[in-house]
Formats: sequence, structure tokens, C-alpha cells
Amino acid sequence: MSNLTLKPTKPWKRTPKQQLLIAVNLLVAAAISFVIVLVTPMKGKLAYLLLFFISTIIVNFAENYFKSGIAPAKDSIATSFVTAGLIIAVVPIFSILFTIFERGRAGLNFNLFSHDMKSNGPNDPLGQGGLLHALVGSGIMVGIALLISLPIGILTAIYLTEIKGIFSRPIKFLVQAMSGVPSIVAGLFILSAVVFPITKSSSGLMGGLALSILMIPTIARTSEEVLLLIPSDLREAGVALGGTQWRTISLIVVPAAKSGLITAIILGLARVAGETAPLILVSGGGDAVNPNPFHSPMGSLPFYIWKGFTFGTTESIARSWAGIFVLLSIIFILFIAARTLSGSEEKK
Repeated sequence: MSNLTLKPTKPWKRTPKQQLLIAVNLLVAAAISFVIVLVTPMKGKLAYLLLFFISTIIVNFAENYFKSGIAPAKDSIATSFVTAGLIIAVVPIFSILFTIFERGRAGLNFNLFSHDMKSNGPNDPLGQGGLLHALVGSGIMVGIALLISLPIGILTAIYLTEIKGIFSRPIKFLVQAMSGVPSIVAGLFILSAVVFPITKSSSGLMGGLALSILMIPTIARTSEEVLLLIPSDLREAGVALGGTQWRTISLIVVPAAKSGLITAIILGLARVAGETAPLILVSGGGDAVNPNPFHSPMGSLPFYIWKGFTFGTTESIARSWAGIFVLLSIIFILFIAARTLSGSEEKK
């Protein structure tokens, strides 16, 4: 007998013939909408897009109706609306990304990541100064927030999913309420509770404390959802082998959810990386590199962007757009890492 190798198939994948038919339908719809715009008072890009959408629905409906019947024809209408919704959601995102890159590329240079703004003003040429102080400050403050939020967030999630004590409901309500707190409230809380009565000055530590208030609910809620995905069989197996509840959680449940917990951490970092309001209130926003979070004001990327737009000069605005591009790139990388890790967890 000859060995037969079975290749995996994807019946939902379109064949070349189907792809060609879709292209023909789109061309027909484009031609119909172009003719209507040409011979009627309906003019402009918006009219053309609306007519193209309607023409696409009609062409697809007719093609599916004569080919397969009424049911596939109705399905094509739903597919057209879903596709249109996807395009409406995606096009603005790419438009924003393109605008940020187009306006920020003038401020991108080699000095941007190696110099600060200590000796430069808002009218200096773009080749002078940089955002090194902002990168260092953001890294330190987000790091402080992570050191505070990581144990609190994960332990809160463990309490809600594994311990399920008498305080589970109020804690869950508190975490959900904190998720909706405006970011400026976190800054005002640190300003009134710590800065005014205790430190009397702005610093990177105060910025880290404000960011931790915003990071804790993100890590806690995401970690809770991840831990709920762990099968109960693993917990029962640990208990059956004689392990205590804490040993079962620490040696079985948490390691099994490792990738998901890392994803929660990355999402928490991305959540606070671009926060501006609390940092304006409590960090001070210095223009020089300050590695000491306990003393003197500390710059950050959001503060750097806000300050550049506040000055209003051509050079400062270009620097702000470059800072937006750098900040968005960092957040984009974090979300890609979170998506990659969550995808690898799903495959397992």
C-alpha cells in the first residue's frame, strides 16, 4: 500500500476564479457609480463612494441570486455591510498614521534620541536638541508604575478568580470603577494627597504614582480574564496531588497563564504610556535628562509633545509631531507584542 499524505484544506478560502469574479464585480460597480456621477447632479468624492457602495451591493446581490438563489444573495448584502464597516473603521486609522508620519518626519533626525532640550529653545533649528530626556523620563515613570501595579494587579486577579473571598464583589466593583476614572483625576489625587501635603515639589516618583492608579485596573482585569481561561482540571489535579491552594496557584495556575499575564502587563504599559494630564500636574516636565525620580522635575514624551504645541512655533510643532510619531511607534510595538503573545497562548 502506498502512503497517502493528506494536505490540510481551507474550504472557506476563495479560489482564483472566485477572486477574479469579485474583481469583476467591483469594476462593474465602479463603472456604474462613475456613470451615475457623470450624468446626474450628484458630484464629489462622497457621492461617488456612496454610489459605489450601493452599486456593489446590487451587483453582488444579482450575481449571487442568479447563480445560487435568494439565500446567498441575502448573505451578500450582509457581507457588503460588514466589509463597509471594516473599511470605515480602518481608513481613519491609516489616515491618522499617515498624517502623523507626514508631519513628524521633518523633526526626525539623529540628534532626536541622543540630546535633550536643556540648551535649546522652541525657535532653534530642528537639528538641535532632542527628546532623550523625555524618553528617559517616560521609561522611569512607567517603570515605577509597573513596579507598583504588577504585584497589586496580579494578586487582585488571583484573589478574584482563585480565593473568591467575601471582599470579591466590592473589589471587583472598585476595579471596574477605576477603569473608568479620567486620567486627570489620578493626577489630581496624587497632587492633593502627596505633592501638596508631603513632598511640596514635582518629581518622577509622583508621575509614576499617578500612572500606577491608571495601570492597576488594566492589569487586574486582563489578568482576571486570563486566569478564568485556565481549566479547572489543573486546579483539581494539584489539590489531588496533595498541594495546598497557594502552591497549586503559584506552581500550576500562574505558570499556565504566563503568556496571558505578560500580555496583561504589556497592555497596562500601553495604557499609560501616552497619558498626559496626570504628568502635567505632578511630574514637572524638565528639559534636561534626570535619572533621579526622587528629586526635581522629570520630562516625559506626553509632556514634551504638549509643551511643543504650547510654544506654537514652527520648529516646536514639528518636534511635537516627531514626538507623537515616536510615542505611537512605541505603543504600536507594545500592542503587537501583546497580540503575538496572546496568539501563541491560543495556539497552545
